[in-house]
Amino acid sequence: MSEQSTGNPTRWVTDTGPEHSQWYVDRFRQLAAEGADLAGEARLVDALVPPGSRILDAGCGTGRVGAALAARGHTVVGVDADPVLVEAARTDHPGPHWLVGDLAELDLAAAGEAAPFDAAVLAGNVMTFVAPGTEVAVLRRVAAHLRPDGVLAVGFGTDRGYPLATFDTHVTAAGLHREHRFATWDLRPWHDDADFAVSLLRRPA
Repeated sequence: MSEQSTGNPTRWVTDTGPEHSQWYVDRFRQLAAEGADLAGEARLVDALVPPGSRILDAGCGTGRVGAALAARGHTVVGVDADPVLVEAARTDHPGPHWLVGDLAELDLAAAGEAAPFDAAVLAGNVMTFVAPGTEVAVLRRVAAHLRPDGVLAVGFGTDRGYPLATFDTHVTAAGLHREHRFATWDLRPWHDDADFAVSLLRRPA
C-alpha cells in the first residue's frame, strides 16, 4: 500500500512507525481469520472487466484485493514498495505475481510483464500514501500499463489531506478521464460530504 519514490520517502514511511508494516500484515490476517469481508473492491473491479482479464493491483499491500480477483479467474500482477507487505502477499496468496516496486517509476516490462492490463485498482488509500509531489507520476505510470480504453479504479478517504479537486486535476494531467464517482466500493451515490470517494477513470481509446 505504500509507494516509495526514489527521491522522496512516502507518507507510508514518514507518517508511521517502523513496526507499522508488520502491524498492518497482522491486522489483515486477523480480519481474514475472523471472516471479515475483504473483497469489496475486487467485486467492483470484477464487474468492470470481462472474465479472464489482466488486472494490475497497484499498491497491493498484503494482496487481499489481488487475491480476490485471482480467485475470480483474472490474471493479477500486484506491486507495492513495502517489501514486508509484498512478502506477506506472496506467503498468504500464492498465484498472482507480487512485485516490490515504485509506482511513480513503474516499468513492468522490465519485470517480465510487458502485456497491457485491462484494468488497474488503487485501493486502501494508496494515493494518500504516495510521496508528496508524485501523484501525477503515479497515475501516469499506472495508466501507461493499461490497454487503450482500460479502466482504473481509485479509492481513498476524503479526510486524508488529499483534496478531491487536486486529485481531479492530477487525473487530467495524467491523461485520464473520470467517468464515475461513488461514495463507497459498493456504489452508493456520491455526495459532497462523503468521507470516502471511489473514482472510475478511463484511459482514452
